[in-house]
Amino acid sequence: MLNMKYLTGLILLTIFFFGGVSCEENNENEITKQNGESAIDWNAAADSSVNSLIDHYWDYNGHFFTMTVSGDYSHGYWPQAHALDVLLDAYQRTDSSDYTQFIDDWYAGVKQVNGGAFYNVFYDDMEWIALAMLRTYNTIEDERFKTSSINLWEDIITGWSDVAGGGIMWKKNTPNSKDACSNGPAAILSARLYQLTQNEKYLDWAKKIYNWEKNTLVDPASGAVWNGANKENGQININKDWIFTYNQGTFIGAAVELYEITNNNVYLNDAKKTANYTLNSLINSNDRLLVDEGDGDGGLFKGIFVRYLVQLIQVPDLIESARDRYVAFLKHNAENLWREGTRKPEVFFGTYWGDKPADNPDLSTQLSGAMLIEATAFLDNNDYLEN
Repeated sequence: MLNMKYLTGLILLTIFFFGGVSCEENNENEITKQNGESAIDWNAAADSSVNSLIDHYWDYNGHFFTMTVSGDYSHGYWPQAHALDVLLDAYQRTDSSDYTQFIDDWYAGVKQVNGGAFYNVFYDDMEWIALAMLRTYNTIEDERFKTSSINLWEDIITGWSDVAGGGIMWKKNTPNSKDACSNGPAAILSARLYQLTQNEKYLDWAKKIYNWEKNTLVDPASGAVWNGANKENGQININKDWIFTYNQGTFIGAAVELYEITNNNVYLNDAKKTANYTLNSLINSNDRLLVDEGDGDGGLFKGIFVRYLVQLIQVPDLIESARDRYVAFLKHNAENLWREGTRKPEVFFGTYWGDKPADNPDLSTQLSGAMLIEATAFLDNNDYLEN
């Protein structure tokens, strides 16, 4: 017998897509300027992108995003946060109530599939969930999201210890591992909780975490953010070989948050240095697209960098030459993704934004592409893109 919840989901899906923008009917999304140049309608592209995300990955039974489109209904905990972020991007861009039901259902669905709570053994994963829920509260003022975010923060700071001089552990059972991925987002979360509550404890933690990461995991010469510090045989080893785009992004994001709070130029200079390092070093030199970091967890890395580079772009005190460079870089990546790296009509994105995916992408990879398209629509709507 056909599951009635699933049937209801199919009906809602039909209403959602045929009542709005269909990803299969409007996937070119290009207009022609008067001078004959082809330009992309970024709002339409973003509509197609988020519709594809919902169409292919949303589970109407469980109310969470599945990791694949091939019948594997397993959920990944931390990608759920970034999927919620994309729903919020779309909601803020369109002010459409179409997305609010998905956001509401996400809370119950992700909590349930995670065992009835939002806690997790990975500190970095909890930080992503907490950040997305705090943003949800700031967007729709649903107290559940605020309360859950603060509860997660309380658990996250228990991961701080004196190993390697400080820092939040990567995982609850790895006390000797202190990674950038568990400290950059924690600093951002703490700073945003301070901005919401004006409680000094959050600002103190934001500065404490940020300073540890900067002094331990950031190359003072280049601004590169190294992967992590590990204590082995009584020695602290810094992993300088693994340098990922998302760690650059969260350090930029933490610096921007602290700059906005303190107006201390040290933070803004830190953010610019790391952004410049990424644009110079974590790219394919042939086409200046961000590097391919694979699928799975790596599939999400570029989208996270993009999100926090966009926040840096919005800082009013950022010099125009830097802003113009960052905007041009994102526009270049987005144009290549949409024209060369998107498989249509499905609107599927690959791990490298210059190539169409041969297979159906996993959720993480799809999310990064969606985050870039939404970011570019945001820049276009707020007059950052060239006319």
